[in-house]
Amino acid sequence: QVQLVESGGRLVQAGGSLRLSCAASGLTFNSYYMGWFRQAPGKEHEFVAVISRSGGLTYYADSVKGRFTISRDNAKMTVYLQMNSLKSEDTAVYYCAVMDGWGTKPTDDYWGQGTQVTVSS
Repeated sequence: QVQLVESGGRLVQAGGSLRLSCAASGLTFNSYYMGWFRQAPGKEHEFVAVISRSGGLTYYADSVKGRFTISRDNAKMTVYLQMNSLKSEDTAVYYCAVMDGWGTKPTDDYWGQGTQVTVSS
């Protein structure tokens, strides 16, 4: 049974930083591309970042490029999202997901429960 458990979300002031973690289990972690998504109130899920199986390739949404960094530790079966220079518009529930190959499309079934990030201005 695949499980993805996010953590690290909290209330932070604009301009601050957070690191989110997503611990995976029940899958051969280093065989999968992993991604982060977010959903703000009243909005659709939005792609944030994707990382390749080895961690050597990353891709970001324009809205976070230069501020967020996705990384992974395959030995710990964990993917991270370092978020710097946070803005109020980054406020959302952040989810990690197993990706449907390289790109911005997640699988339908493998998502975490989400972690709330709130940025106060």
